[in-house]
Amino acid sequence: MSIDLDAAAPVPAAEPTAGREGLRGVPLALNALSKKDFASSQEVRWCPGCGDYAILATVQGVLADLGIARENTVIVSGIGCSSRFPYYMDVYGIHSLHGRAPTLATGIALAREDLSVWIVTGDGDALSIGGNHLIHALRRNVNLNILLFNNRIYGLTKGQPSPTSERGKVTKASPVGSVDAPFDPVALALGAGATFVGRALDSDRAGLAEVLGAAAAHRGASVVEIYQNCPIFNDGAYDAVRGPEALVRLRHGAPVLVGGGEFGVVREASGKLALASVAEVGIERVLVHDAHDPDPSTAFALAQLIDSSGLTRAPIGIFRSVDAPVFDDDARAQVRRPRGEERLATLQAHLHGKDVWQVA
Repeated sequence: MSIDLDAAAPVPAAEPTAGREGLRGVPLALNALSKKDFASSQEVRWCPGCGDYAILATVQGVLADLGIARENTVIVSGIGCSSRFPYYMDVYGIHSLHGRAPTLATGIALAREDLSVWIVTGDGDALSIGGNHLIHALRRNVNLNILLFNNRIYGLTKGQPSPTSERGKVTKASPVGSVDAPFDPVALALGAGATFVGRALDSDRAGLAEVLGAAAAHRGASVVEIYQNCPIFNDGAYDAVRGPEALVRLRHGAPVLVGGGEFGVVREASGKLALASVAEVGIERVLVHDAHDPDPSTAFALAQLIDSSGLTRAPIGIFRSVDAPVFDDDARAQVRRPRGEERLATLQAHLHGKDVWQVA
């Protein structure tokens, strides 16, 4: 279902086409879907050149390729430029409160295990007012896909430093430079115990589609940080890492190489990770990425390879993808245990019956 921005009236959903069971137990559409099937009738109203356009097109294409039925897809957003996303997708959507998208999405995932639930949020929405909600959704391992658009600025409110802005960032709100130390969303997610953590670039559609497809297939909480350009208030923030020579590619089972492979990631005698010339150290010394390692310490160390001050290099791909108990699955299982239905019936009787206590 799409929401008309002007009339604020719901546009009727297409006739149900859900059939076969798909990713995460979510029904697949009976008929093949195309990218256009996921585009709503609404005019897309981001600034010209905004990275959100590329992300929107990629997400529409990925969902079509996955074949998940539109009526079994829900997108929840908070507040920010990225949070207009639900209007532009012909699926069910909620434009919710600032930072609170994870709470609503958790309730949806808990109530309906047959839905593919996506959160679209920004660096300010997710990491400032919504930081507490984000980390608890991750530690609980709720069955959600979280897309965190990171443009390193507050775009909707006209350019204040965000929780990911670099130290010294000069804006109208910080005329002599911000003194805040920035968050690294990937490191934060790993520290919160996220079972799937990825990073991609808005302009790298193939890489973004690869990570999003893997996130959708993961059962549990997946979070994907997306480097996204804001041409109005933070133009060129990621220009230095758009060339292949600056990207540290992470693919499970493959050596961790930079760009064309001249440099690779090695583990030093101290245990720290560093970049080294492959010609000098040999390919056998280059770290082989294990995204399925239950121990997140190497993934966390890979996250530290980012140069957050000048952003001259950036690891992208899937940092971590492991299996763990899923919050909503466990919660539903509790209700289905012996006496679970009896207790639920008793609770319902209290909720819908007479008062069970008196106030003197």
